[in-house]
Amino acid sequence: MSTLLVIDDEESVCYSFRRVFASEQVTVLTAGTCAEGLKLAREQTPTVIVVDLQLPDGSGMDLLPQLRELDAKRPIIMITAHGTTQTAIEAMKSGVFDYLIKPLDLERLSHVVERAFDAARLMNVPATLPTDVASDQIIGRSPIMQEMCKAIGRIAPQNVNVLIRGESGTGKELVARALYHHSKRNDKPFLAINCAAIPEALLESELFGHEKGAFTGADRRRIGKFEQCDGGTLFLDEIGDMPAALQAKMLRILQEQRFERLGGNEVVQTQVRVLAATNQDLEKLVETGRFRKDLYYRLKVVTIRCPPLREHLNDVAELAHYFLYRFDRELGIDLQSIAPEALELLEHYSWPGNVRELQSAVKQAMLNASGQIILREFLPVELQNQPVTSASALPAGTMSGDLSNLIDHLLESGEKDIHRKAVEAVERILLPRVLRETHGHQAQASELLGINRATLRHKLRALGLGFDKVVTDESGDEQ
Repeated sequence: MSTLLVIDDEESVCYSFRRVFASEQVTVLTAGTCAEGLKLAREQTPTVIVVDLQLPDGSGMDLLPQLRELDAKRPIIMITAHGTTQTAIEAMKSGVFDYLIKPLDLERLSHVVERAFDAARLMNVPATLPTDVASDQIIGRSPIMQEMCKAIGRIAPQNVNVLIRGESGTGKELVARALYHHSKRNDKPFLAINCAAIPEALLESELFGHEKGAFTGADRRRIGKFEQCDGGTLFLDEIGDMPAALQAKMLRILQEQRFERLGGNEVVQTQVRVLAATNQDLEKLVETGRFRKDLYYRLKVVTIRCPPLREHLNDVAELAHYFLYRFDRELGIDLQSIAPEALELLEHYSWPGNVRELQSAVKQAMLNASGQIILREFLPVELQNQPVTSASALPAGTMSGDLSNLIDHLLESGEKDIHRKAVEAVERILLPRVLRETHGHQAQASELLGINRATLRHKLRALGLGFDKVVTDESGDEQ
């Protein structure tokens, strides 16, 4: 007999858990506060615990250490209606089994709870994973970004080398900084060097330093990045462009944590964690002899993939608004929001330059704008003239083209949650369209849709379609 404890102050959520999981094999207990949940955890020794992030008498994150004191091997699942990449990484890093965002997808929830019960039965320590990226913010609520953040939370505390892969502009350095920020070395130096931006003749000196007289112009000893970074973390960007002559020296330092400065024979000992990034196909470089196979395997102890923006277009709205608010302060421009038509164009574009291109587009639109809203015509001309991503090229869950094409794509790709993704694709078109029809009047839009305003706002937030301009009626009541 297994016991599932749900700590959540929303009765509808507790009811859903009882309806879905209560059976002859599973007893479902519910609590509405941290205190009540902790009391039940002590008295009933549940098999698995589900904790809401925000509770009336405290934070679910603050409750985690107390629950883990009772039983460090008990799987804990964190749920929240206000999920961010920061809380995702912090929660996973704190040892939660998984992290889910409301509204809860029942199929995914069932799968996660089933895995948690299996883990408890096998007495495995749940994966310790997730979240907070301080000033370096990783934006995105989509499943693919949440999974990346969970990986960061799992890997960050471990003293292993990490290979970060992704196209240009996907945020590989942000991932590296998040790994450092959440590591046990975060009180030590973090240094970054772009292997492609420094001439080959100088790169060795930058990395390993040199002795006085090592070459023409070397009038004093120079301490390199590996020595400066002793005990800390070194981020090597564009590692695929590292010259072949340096790769052997790099291999030695990864194996032995020691090296000699250029022009010297003194052995320098260091303890550095290496995070490497590349947008190149390292496997192909290995095949052609341009990158050492042994170095490749040393670097890719763990790999994190930064997905291109076209694979999570449902994060575009949140990213665009983040850049809007950020540049609003930097530029001193009083812009309040992005018009639905402009947002729709941003969400349907293929973004070959990824997040970096989106950032540039938002900044250019702000400089072009007049008034307080970014309109479609303020966006870069080249963005408006280029074709948007076709339905067949869009990833599952982000398409907004022909519904039949979407379903075909989902079936062909072997997706398991077709219903949710099809509904999401329809709502992504439907909600902004109805809001435009009602000129942003949310009460009228809710009436046309046949849903209440709270549900409409919840759906908009879940899809990353924040509607920033709140319309008021003559009495001043929120619509």
